[in-house]
Amino acid sequence: MNYKQVILVRNDLKLSKGKMSAQVAHASVDAMLKSHKDDIKKWRDQGMAKIVLKVADEKELLSYKRRCEDAGLVSALIIDAGHTEIPPNTATCVGIGPDKEDKIDAVTGNLKMM
Repeated sequence: MNYKQVILVRNDLKLSKGKMSAQVAHASVDAMLKSHKDDIKKWRDQGMAKIVLKVADEKELLSYKRRCEDAGLVSALIIDAGHTEIPPNTATCVGIGPDKEDKIDAVTGNLKMM
């Protein structure tokens, strides 16, 4: 069974590469810290695969977060502090998992890579 982590990023924000990278890192770490230790171990043992996918906007980001919760997936919504490129309290990313690849794909499999 393959494990992975997926991070969803809002495409409408047009974040710089550096800002997007920082937000994705926040989402990855936060979701991992919320995950079950057995899932983390299996994911780490397999190389810690991370996939970054895009969603159109905040509405779609929150919709996918709800779908993840409904599917029993750990998710972490990242809200930016607003110190650099975007206004305070802007939702930027959702980190999902790590969890079983097929379980995550059932929710996010239709999305395109960032």
